[in-house]
Amino acid sequence: MRLLRLLSLMILLATAGSAFAAPQVQTLWRLLDYIAVDYPGAVRGGAVISEVEYGEMTEFSATVREGLAGLPVHPSRQALEAQSVALQEAIANKASPEQVEGQARALADALLRAYPVPRAPDAVPDLSVAKALYQQNCASCHGATGAGDGAASAGLDPPPIDFTDAARARQRSVFALQQVIEQGLEGTSMASYAQLSEDQRWALAFYVGQLAFPGEAAARGKALLREHPEAQAAVPDLAALVQVLPAGLAGLPQDVADDITAYLRREPQAALAMADAGQKDGALVLARTRLREGVEAYAAGDAAVARDKVLSAYLDGVEPVEPLLGTRDAGLLRELETAMAGVRARIGEGAGVADVRASADAANALLDRAEAALDDNDSAGATTAFVGALTILLREGLEALLIVIAMVAFLRKAGRVEAMPYVHGGWVGALVAGGATWLAATYLVDISGASRELTEGFAALFAAVVLVSIGIWMHGKSQADAWQRYIREKLSRALSRGSAWFLFLLAFIVVYREAFETVLFYAALWSQGHHGAIMAGAATAAVSLAVVAWLMLRYSRNLPFGKFFAASAALVAVLAVVLAGKGIAALQEAGWVPMSLFNGPRIDLLGIYPTMQGVTAQVVVLVALLLGFAWNTRTARAAAATR
Repeated sequence: MRLLRLLSLMILLATAGSAFAAPQVQTLWRLLDYIAVDYPGAVRGGAVISEVEYGEMTEFSATVREGLAGLPVHPSRQALEAQSVALQEAIANKASPEQVEGQARALADALLRAYPVPRAPDAVPDLSVAKALYQQNCASCHGATGAGDGAASAGLDPPPIDFTDAARARQRSVFALQQVIEQGLEGTSMASYAQLSEDQRWALAFYVGQLAFPGEAAARGKALLREHPEAQAAVPDLAALVQVLPAGLAGLPQDVADDITAYLRREPQAALAMADAGQKDGALVLARTRLREGVEAYAAGDAAVARDKVLSAYLDGVEPVEPLLGTRDAGLLRELETAMAGVRARIGEGAGVADVRASADAANALLDRAEAALDDNDSAGATTAFVGALTILLREGLEALLIVIAMVAFLRKAGRVEAMPYVHGGWVGALVAGGATWLAATYLVDISGASRELTEGFAALFAAVVLVSIGIWMHGKSQADAWQRYIREKLSRALSRGSAWFLFLLAFIVVYREAFETVLFYAALWSQGHHGAIMAGAATAAVSLAVVAWLMLRYSRNLPFGKFFAASAALVAVLAVVLAGKGIAALQEAGWVPMSLFNGPRIDLLGIYPTMQGVTAQVVVLVALLLGFAWNTRTARAAAATR
């Protein structure tokens, strides 16, 4: 039971760990952003030009290194610490501003990928209040126009930031400004304004971010945005808008980028309108962008950044559209997942640049096909909606149903119906939790691709470990004499020690894992309309699952003890092997487990994926089961020989 509690805790930590670290992560990110922007004011041409600024750079980089060591354990933390050491050394060696900025921004990006924090407002902030908020809270130091010449600025060290400095403003994202407004900045007179509402802090950040870009440029920016699709691709939604830097936006000439920035920071709803018009395309554009950046980083010799970029291409670009694409073309989705995994595997193996580029080209071709599938409105007809709803629920529900029915049949066979409420409470509670997940994902939070994969992965591995022990136990009781001895000697005592609650936990975990996946797919399907067809498909699937459950319970009731436990052991063994493969695959997609591909089949139904790690895990589970079965057989023969 101690191992089971540990595994349960791991599942919770997979989705909640980064939340506990969020304030510290935000502080470290702000320091890295400050280093990236202000280091040019400290060093030029290999010489210190401001002792005060250079002292801050040295202090902040040391703080970042110390702070990273205190973050929760994560597979990327060691790499983050190595990057922070390199950044410290670059500052100590008075490296060029371009080198330090690149290192600081790369570390800041990697930090947020490993420990995600909310990086965008939930809705477009009300900018009508922004100017008044600035005058009330900021003008005394930063000045009425943002030039850093407010009445209270005299004697401040360092002096207040000049928000009208275009060169500096081009290096600051709205997200960076919002973080400083929310958290303040250590070592300066900038205090936290956490007392303002979240909407007010975002509004203030957008306003401050406008001051270096004149209002008259906004009209030009609106026209330029329509003329430059690459700029639209760079800000496919509100989240991208608050994170993008005006410096070289989408590779455009700086004057064009400045004008577009002037427009979007005054009219952020324009990005939201673009998101509404092409949210799916925006995600795939991000996938292509990250994929290209990953190949470029690999060609430049930075395999760690390349891996992070390619992982982001999948988690941030493909995962958001995966549920909808799965309802449109499940085969294409499997091809795309395999191709994206192939790029990560090539990088992990240290393959040649040409091989990595070829793998990325193949993935890009599949992204083109995915884009066409998502844009095909004809494919979203009522028939497709019905079939999608039917197959999704059958596919996700059957696995959990088999395990739950095995537990119910076992309790009936044992005559321990008093423990039945624990099993029913487990699967009913999982369905309620699944509904809560849907509400949260729809109205409260955005479930990231990494969180989704980690939840599914740890839940699958937890269930696999439990099912191995159950399968061996059931096989051992396939002899009628062994079962009768167990009934007499152990069953009553075992259940009284808390095994009933163990059954509740197992039922909850296996059903919630499938419910978690199902609600995400159904939410994507529901957004496409044809609600009646979806409900009909879901109802048909539910009836089908109920019929399967009834047949299994009825058939198992008539089986002799030996055959019942032998059949149950075989079923549980197969499910344990399947879940082991699926669990490893999910953790690989989240970047937590390395991936070594080989030429082999991919059979999703059986959890078989062509990776050495996944197949090895399944072989280990299978060997453990076979050894357990062999031990049971040997023990039964020895007992028979002594009678």
